Formats: sequence, structure tokens, C-alpha cells
Amino acid sequence: MLELSNATLAALPAEVAVPRYDRGALRSGIVHLGVGHFHRAHQAVYLDELMRQGTALDWAICGGGVRPRDGRISAALVPQDHLYTLTAKAPDGSRQSRVIGSLNGYEYTAGDPAALVARLADPAIRIVSLTITEGGYGLDPATGGFTPESPKIQADLRDETPNRTAFGVVLQAMRLRRSRGDGGLTIMSCDNVEHTGRVAREAFLGFAELKDPGLARWMERHLAFPSSMVDRVTPGTVDADRDYLEGAYGYRDRWPLTCEPFHQWVLEDTFAAGRPPLEDAGVEVVTDVEPYELMKLRLANGTHQALGYFGSLLGHRYVHEAIADPDIAALLAGYHDEAVPTLRPIAGVDPHAYGRTILERFGNPEIRDPLTRICADTSERIPKFLLPVVTSRLAAGGPVRHCAAVVASWARYAEGVDEQGRPVEVVDPRRDTLLAAARKRATDPLAFLDDRSVFGDLAQRAPFARAYLEALEMMRAEGVRVALRKLVRPGTTPR
Repeated sequence: MLELSNATLAALPAEVAVPRYDRGALRSGIVHLGVGHFHRAHQAVYLDELMRQGTALDWAICGGGVRPRDGRISAALVPQDHLYTLTAKAPDGSRQSRVIGSLNGYEYTAGDPAALVARLADPAIRIVSLTITEGGYGLDPATGGFTPESPKIQADLRDETPNRTAFGVVLQAMRLRRSRGDGGLTIMSCDNVEHTGRVAREAFLGFAELKDPGLARWMERHLAFPSSMVDRVTPGTVDADRDYLEGAYGYRDRWPLTCEPFHQWVLEDTFAAGRPPLEDAGVEVVTDVEPYELMKLRLANGTHQALGYFGSLLGHRYVHEAIADPDIAALLAGYHDEAVPTLRPIAGVDPHAYGRTILERFGNPEIRDPLTRICADTSERIPKFLLPVVTSRLAAGGPVRHCAAVVASWARYAEGVDEQGRPVEVVDPRRDTLLAAARKRATDPLAFLDDRSVFGDLAQRAPFARAYLEALEMMRAEGVRVALRKLVRPGTTPR
């Protein structure tokens, strides 16, 4: 069995598109912190496309990790020269596989903290990109300010050499750059958060202000923080992905991944030390990303939240199964009607058509995106994806019935048991608090909604609280299916 590596690229079947550029000529210009499935199916692919065009050879990506478990990434990628296979799955069952070659290194702090700091401080590195998850920035959801509450951030604030967080290793590297007179770089967040540039700026400068105020002033002058909007459905790797490559093409890849054919990247053109010609690979480089962010977060990510809990409670396992459920489809149509008025207009873009495209994409049966992925870490997702729709609609006096039903479905899901009495695994950083609040429903109906750290004052906003209680009580009294049908088709008698 062939093992994927530089040495075996020429031996791979012609059906697999491989890099034809000289990977030995690559030079790192980007360090990406948080190398995972999405980064490898998205940003790394755009760079690989440029390299296939014969450009951006000095913008290769060196991966970086700050978690001890990130060693598994190195263990998978180093033996195969940081190559990996990406297979795009179309709804009709056709597949296109390509080997991505834009990663050319990987450093992680548990293996060698100094090596990652040195790489970040290298003058050749002009961009530090990030996918550290929505909850990875340490910001207060109410104020938007940096909050050093996590144990890792606290430890990095105490330690002379902070290696536990992205903020700590970047701060060390900026100290070196300042001392050498090498100048700054660009911090480019590619996470699913609104105002990504502002969020990254607040987090990195907020940490630096607490750790080294003088350095924080230098970073403020020398670093750029562009906003971006990113989109591509990318499930986690499973053994079937490895088996497919071995069976179809006769080679072994330790960490392949699959994705949908669609991909989009909208990027603010604000960089401190140059950038690759990303527009030549299809990136939309603009002056204002916010309208695109709002549309994607509230329609695409918001749709995931809207279908996840109802879908799981009704016994579906995958996103495409939930999309195919007519009652859930009706809920999503109603949610889109509430979300679209909260968006900013984009020339040439119909948000309703965009919403229909989202449903078509998520309905791709080949992706098999598990609902457990969608339902994880909700306390970090719903406040960013769905609750801004609620806030905007309440301010305008608009309806929030469908949004309230989604939050009620999360509360029902967070009880930790389905209608058949089977356990529901609630994966969330606030799991214990959520379960305790959800199970107090009988004595305190608004207990779940009364968590101000997640919901702000929504428990005191009568229009939303009433709609939430109506949906939750119907689910408890009549079952999820009957309640959902009554919610999406008022006045009908469910069969």
C-alpha cells in the first residue's frame, strides 16, 4: 500500500489531482494556529490553488498548535510531508479528490514551545491566521471586552513564558520582533464570529495589555486585524474516509478529509506586511466584510442551530436527514423570514435566494454531517448566530416566534434525555449549569432562559419569553413532533 508523501505523489492515480509545483521551493509566509478540518478544507486550499498557478510560493503555511493534544496533528502530517487528501462530495454521489500541498511545517508548544515562538517571530512570517473556535477568544459576550477567566489564560498571565494560549505565544513572538526591529504582521481570524477583526484585536491586545502594556501599545501600532467571512461544510475525519482512498486509489492517508463542493471566503483588504494574491484564487477581497458576515452567520450558522436540537430530538442523526423533514423545513423557512430583515443589503445578492442555497447545501446526503457536531458547544454558538437576530427583531417590533422555538428546543435538548427516555449527550463548556437549569423547568419555567451570561435580559423581554414558554410547554406536554407542527403551522391539527 502506497503511503502519501512527496516521494509517492507521482505514483498516485491520475484521478487524484496532485501538486505539480516544486514543494521544495516553498517558503512559509503564514503561521496558522488551530490547524483542523476547516482550515485544511478552506484557507489551505486557496493557497494551494495559487501555488498551482505558479504564485505565492513564499506564502506556504506552517501549522501551529498550543494544546498538548495537537501532537496528534504532527504525528499524522509529518510522516507524509504535511500532505493530505481533500475529497469534495457532490449531492449526486460524484467525488473529486485532490492532494493539498500548501502546508509545509508544523510546530506545537507541547513538543517545543520555543520553536513555535521562533517561527512566529521569523520576519518571513507576515500573517498569523486563526481558527481557534468561536469560544477561543475569551471575550465577554455582553461587553465584548477581553475577560481573562479561563485557567489557561490565567496561567499565561502568570508565567514568564506563556505557552498555553495563542495569545501567549504570539505575545512572546512580538517581543522578539520589537527587540529586533522587525516590525509587525497581520492577525487574520477565520472563525465563525461577527466582526472577526475586531474580536481578534480585542483579544490579542487585551491579553497584551494585562501582560505587558508597553508591548500592547507597540502591537496596536504594528499589527493589522482584517475581518473575514468563511464558509464550507467540513465534517470530521472518519475511518470511512481513509478506507475510501485505500479502496478507490490504493494509497494510505493518515488524515484525509471530506467537504462539500461549495466554498466562500470574503476578506477585508487590511494587511500590515503584504498578502498573497488571494483574489486570483476566488477570494472576494472587499473593504467592508460585515454584510457578508451577518448573512452567513445568521442564515447559514443560524440554520444549523435551528435544525440541530429539533432534529436530534426527533431521532435524526445527520443534518441532511433533518433538512429533509418537512416540519423542520417549515421551521427553517420561518426562521429565515425572521432573520433576513436583520441583514444589511449586498449589491447583487438576494438573501432569500442565499437562504435557499443554504438548505440545498445542507441537504447534501453525501456529506453526512452529524447533528452531534452541530449541537456541541451551543452556549458559544447561539449567542453569536441566533440571538443577534432576536435582539434586532425585538428592537424593530418584529416577530420572534421561530427563534424562540429554537431556543426552547435547546432547553429541551439540554434536559439530557429524549422522549424515549434515552440519554442525550450534551457537549458544552457550560454543561453542568445548562443541565441543572433545564431540569428546573417544573418549578421555575424560565430558569434556562434566565442565564444572563448567555441570554442577556431575554427572560425579561415579554414577547420572547412568552413565545419561548409556549414552545417549551408544548414540547413537554404534547411531544416534540406535535409541538413543532403546531409551531410552524398555527391553527392546523397535527396528524
